Amino acid sequence: MTTNSPLLRVTGLHKSFGCDAVLKGIDLDVAPGDRIAILGASGSGKSTLLRCLNFMEQPTAGRVELGGRAIGAERKRRDGSTEIVYPEAELTQVRQRVGMVFQQFNLFPHMTALANVMEGLRTVRGMPRDEAETRAMEQLRRVGLAEKAQHYPSRLSGGQKQRVAIARALAMEPELLLFDEPTSALDPELVGEVLGVIRALAQEGRTMLLVTHEIGFAYHYANRVLFIADGVIHEAGTPDEVLKHPKQARTQAFLASHNEFTF
Repeated sequence: MTTNSPLLRVTGLHKSFGCDAVLKGIDLDVAPGDRIAILGASGSGKSTLLRCLNFMEQPTAGRVELGGRAIGAERKRRDGSTEIVYPEAELTQVRQRVGMVFQQFNLFPHMTALANVMEGLRTVRGMPRDEAETRAMEQLRRVGLAEKAQHYPSRLSGGQKQRVAIARALAMEPELLLFDEPTSALDPELVGEVLGVIRALAQEGRTMLLVTHEIGFAYHYANRVLFIADGVIHEAGTPDEVLKHPKQARTQAFLASHNEFTF
């Protein structure tokens, strides 16, 4: 946290699906270099929060600022109230700056690992093929998968697929990386290889938000921890404050149900 201005600022963020209010007022500043672990029970709103931050889901209310600039524009409704509209061209630019790694990898099955990493560079950035291939190979090498470049996802383990997905996100050179439970779909013996890549990225000083159930990893990886319950940030602080000495009963109960982790 080397500057006074946050890289990302979230103010009063709400998200509803019909009558179901999932996020009920999230306020969050993310400074450059922050490594934030987000914990909470299933259905608490963790994944929805990340999806709103790179606008895979559009917020129902509230504002998101990236690099000091508000995303979207206010527009007057006929009744005199205001709404925020999000032009797709602007959201395309935001998604280049805010990378996302999903639970289920989301690789194209008909493309090799190399082609999956190249795809955004070619279709979104319009990068020449040779340049895109060079950058994609650099990122596959970075996650330890250069030798799998010509393999299709069906020939990769779950851990390897997730590392390809991380390489794909890194290839776009994002300012902020979002990880949505990146190890939840993996067999236990494959979790470590993915967490190792995330740890290396943290050591580089990258700005990252990680939704995870790997609480022991969160303790060592994060400089801040958020516990989300019922669509709000129920408790926030350092790993010691939230994970070792939680003040809120909901946080204490959640951690008691995940007592397999060690510090």
